[in-house]
Amino acid sequence: MKPIKINEVQEKLDRFVNKKVYVHVETTNGAYASHFNDKAYNVGAYVRNANVTFSQAKIVGDGKVFRAGLKMEMGWIYAEGLTDWTIEDEAKLLLAGHDREGRLMVALQISETPFHY
Repeated sequence: MKPIKINEVQEKLDRFVNKKVYVHVETTNGAYASHFNDKAYNVGAYVRNANVTFSQAKIVGDGKVFRAGLKMEMGWIYAEGLTDWTIEDEAKLLLAGHDREGRLMVALQISETPFHY
């Protein structure tokens, strides 16, 4: 993965607008939180292969940390804390946010074909 450059990622996001796509969204602080602080809560969310169509995609940020949103007819899919991106198999856009130690904290992935398990 490489650091996010808004113009490059926005161009890739725009390729999925008004197409039926599969989305993977994941957030976690996993065992990181309670491993270092026994009073911390583990939190996370995981959605794999949600089949959606969105009419708008937007990425914004301060140059270090970014937020991406996908506007659907009845709401939004949104991920915040993104730092890196890549294209997999020439067709899957993978966005991720990593902490200072390189651990995954958030992911937003979009593909015209289902993600494999």
